[in-house]
Amino acid sequence: MRRLAAETFGVGKDRIIFDPEAQDLIQAAITRSTMRGLLGMGGVKIAPEKGVSRGRFRVKNAKKKSRGRGAFGGAKTSRTPRKEAWIRKVRALRWRLKVARDRNELGKEQYKTLYRQVKGGQVRDVKHLMELMKEARQKK
Repeated sequence: MRRLAAETFGVGKDRIIFDPEAQDLIQAAITRSTMRGLLGMGGVKIAPEKGVSRGRFRVKNAKKKSRGRGAFGGAKTSRTPRKEAWIRKVRALRWRLKVARDRNELGKEQYKTLYRQVKGGQVRDVKHLMELMKEARQKK
C-alpha cells in the first residue's frame, strides 16, 4: 500500500502517513484512484519535506562578510583597462582642443599640430595640454 501511495503522489515512501482509523479502507485500496480518494478523505496524508537548515551557514557567512574586504580588488589595469583610461584621456584632451579652436584661442595649424600630438600620446594630461596651448599661442 505504501509503495502504491508513494508512486501515485510522486513522493518517497517515508513521507506517506496512514490514518489508523481508516485502516480497513486502506487495506481495500488497490488502485491509484482509490488512493487519491483516500488522500481527499484524509485517510492518507503526505508529510512535509525535510530540509537541511541553512542557519549555521548564514552565521558563518555573515562573520566572513563582516571582516571586510580590501579597498581594491585586482591590479590597477584590471579595474580600469589601459584602453579605457586612454579613451577617457584622449576624449578629454580633444574636447579641450575643440573648445579652444571654437573660441579662436587656437589657429587651424596649431589645432592640427596639437591634435596630432594628442593622438601620438605626447600629451600627458589636460594640464600639459594647456601648457602646450600657451606655448603655441606665444609662438604666433
